[in-house]
Amino acid sequence: MAMWQGAMDNRGFRQGSFSSFQNSSSDEDLMDIPGTAMDFSMRDDVPPLDREVEEDKSYNGGGIGSSNRIMDFLEEPIPGVGTYDDFNTIDWVREKSRDRDRHREITNKSKESTWALIHSVSDAFSGWLLMLLIGLLSGSLAGLIDISAHWMTDLKEGICTGGFWFNHEHCCWNSEHVTFEERDKCPEWNSWSQLIISTDEGAFAYIVNYFMYVLWALLFAFLAVSLVKVFAPYACGSGIPEIKTILSGFIIRGYLGKWTLVIKTITLVLAVSSGLSLGKEGPLVHVACCCGNILCHCFNKYRKNEAKRREVLSAAAAAGVSVAFGAPIGGVLFSLEEVSYYFPLKTLWRSFFAALVAAFTLRSINPFGNSRLVLFYVEFHTPWHLFELVPFILLGIFGGLWGALFIRTNIAWCRKRKTTQLGKYPVIEVLVVTAITAVLAFPNEYTRMSTSELISELFNDCGLLDSSKLCDYENRFNTSKGGELPDRPAGVGVYSAMWQLALTLILKIVITIFTFGMKIPSGLFIPSMAVGAIAGRLLGVGMEQLAYYHQEWTVFNSWCSQGADCITPGLYAMVGAAACLGGVTRMTVSLVVIMFELTGGLEYIVPLMAAAMTSKWVADALGREGIYDAHIRLNGYPFLEAKEEFAHKTLAMDVMKPRRNDPLLTVLTQDSMTVEDVETIISETTYSGFPVVVSRESQRLVGFVLRRDLIISIENARKKQDGVVSTSIIYFTEHSPPLPPYTPPTLKLRNILDLSPFTVTDLTPMEIVVDIFRKLGLRQCLVTHNGRLLGIITKKDVLKHIAQMANQDPDSILFN
Repeated sequence: MAMWQGAMDNRGFRQGSFSSFQNSSSDEDLMDIPGTAMDFSMRDDVPPLDREVEEDKSYNGGGIGSSNRIMDFLEEPIPGVGTYDDFNTIDWVREKSRDRDRHREITNKSKESTWALIHSVSDAFSGWLLMLLIGLLSGSLAGLIDISAHWMTDLKEGICTGGFWFNHEHCCWNSEHVTFEERDKCPEWNSWSQLIISTDEGAFAYIVNYFMYVLWALLFAFLAVSLVKVFAPYACGSGIPEIKTILSGFIIRGYLGKWTLVIKTITLVLAVSSGLSLGKEGPLVHVACCCGNILCHCFNKYRKNEAKRREVLSAAAAAGVSVAFGAPIGGVLFSLEEVSYYFPLKTLWRSFFAALVAAFTLRSINPFGNSRLVLFYVEFHTPWHLFELVPFILLGIFGGLWGALFIRTNIAWCRKRKTTQLGKYPVIEVLVVTAITAVLAFPNEYTRMSTSELISELFNDCGLLDSSKLCDYENRFNTSKGGELPDRPAGVGVYSAMWQLALTLILKIVITIFTFGMKIPSGLFIPSMAVGAIAGRLLGVGMEQLAYYHQEWTVFNSWCSQGADCITPGLYAMVGAAACLGGVTRMTVSLVVIMFELTGGLEYIVPLMAAAMTSKWVADALGREGIYDAHIRLNGYPFLEAKEEFAHKTLAMDVMKPRRNDPLLTVLTQDSMTVEDVETIISETTYSGFPVVVSRESQRLVGFVLRRDLIISIENARKKQDGVVSTSIIYFTEHSPPLPPYTPPTLKLRNILDLSPFTVTDLTPMEIVVDIFRKLGLRQCLVTHNGRLLGIITKKDVLKHIAQMANQDPDSILFN
């Protein structure tokens, strides 16, 4: 990344010396703290500002005959200066300033020539071109993942002899031997028992199919965890907690790289196909952001500016949700509500365009063969009644309780994984959970099918052509309503399905706790929706039977006449799915929009809103964090939540380092330290930067310099200029003083100095400091007293203070 040239050209201070510093091995704070006392009294010996060199203008320092011995090598950009180390936070203010300077320069040059004008137009158009490419690539990868996962899921049960590349449904499409009652059975599709022992009947055939199902599940899971462990450790998990942290300004190198993209795409198919209780929706957001990050390298505008790149990643996250749920508008709202930290209006437009292109690309691929973007699109439009808000709110309460329970238990399990020997054996853990899931899933048809197919069946309203057990009602064909069925008594199949669904609900609730967070790609949207859809369908069938057998009750007879189609169990499944997903993620607006885009049920916005809001209220009453925020805190990422209010009456002096009775900060002086002095401080500390002051005695602040820029600049000076030695003086001033003859060349580093660091006084309320950090995206803020440097507050200090005020462990914040 190109070097940041400071636009401000203030005059320097001079005077003073730096004589003592103390070793420190701590990496908790940004600054080292040496042992001297602070004096805040005003001194009369502070040198005047803007002091000029009084000697002849032709004199350039460095002694007799050395007119070129001061090196200001930063007149040309140096590779690496202005970039960031891994696991550090970017400086939003500096990045936005650099982009404004770049844009101003292009605009000014565009008036000079036609070529410059064309360059200006292409620069403005590059953002839209990038969105187009992200949408095309994200949609194509999502289609590939959908088709592959569908085929490999069916592979666990059998294979198509007419063409092994066909999944079960496609295999039987053109068969002439398919009956209405057994539409999923055709001679072209053979189960593994038919292939191995030439029969599909009897106990032995059942055992063979059982064994092959478990074997394929273990094989898929083993390949997934092995590829992640060997080639791309960052490809595991959902990815959304890390995406949120990266969008807030944190650097995690390799997390959005090409290897992560390739391995996540492959292993996501394997993980979903293994039958584990996970989904592909969260990981698809990670995949889309990888696409965005990789494509950013094709455009200098985004490759060289971390803040601009994060605008692209916000749009890519919207594209990821768009292809995951077939919900382009919901994707934009999800990016705005859930993951983005900085979301200007321009990013909103580009997110909308990227989501549009991604959805159009996926629709062109048509991975499900139903001309829809998703597998579980609903067709019913039966109106709901006011009384039904009561069971809908009950589903919201269930969703909130489930969300709070899941977050607590999953975080406890993940913490156990991180702090015990369990975390050292990810392959064994994945295989054990897969084996348990497969063994328990096979006997139950609702756990054996893929979770997406299960949700599709639960959302479906029974019609005349449905052969599912959920639609096995008595007097099924006695209707005068065409394709719509009135409320009717449940048959044997419905009661059997209810028991199986109840067992499925218990398995999904328990096994998802242990599955989410393993070292394989694992999303949480689909398992959460499945839990809610099962609970909703159970409640919906119960309400339907209640209305049928007790139609004379007051709550029913006013709006439900005999033989009418009053209750729609599929609607209850939709509302339950929204409630449980909202309870886990704490999404509201984006969740409702995703759900009605997902299902096409535009008439059911009010029930969805009621359930989503209720689940959020209940879950928030039991715990303020959603699952992604909880995982961010578990991993110690420096994420400053913009939605939370800071209500404590503390001051900046209560949070800053050093505290009372602590030694002074390590600082650099503007014109009295040698290269050796600075290199010693760098080698003995691990902090990200240092304040620059006039002198140790005065503590008058000049600016702030980053550790990385210092290291790169000094190394570059040693390579490119003869005579720069350990005793060379480093100057952060605009003008250098006259030096005695035969002294080594000096080093001028003013151009890497931030001359306008953010400062607050020691009596500034912390609620204002927290707001400054949130809204400006600061890495650190200097604390002054009467214009003199007193201390420093880093983003990590703010997060630790917030954790301490909330009675949480402040040492859980690992990064700055």
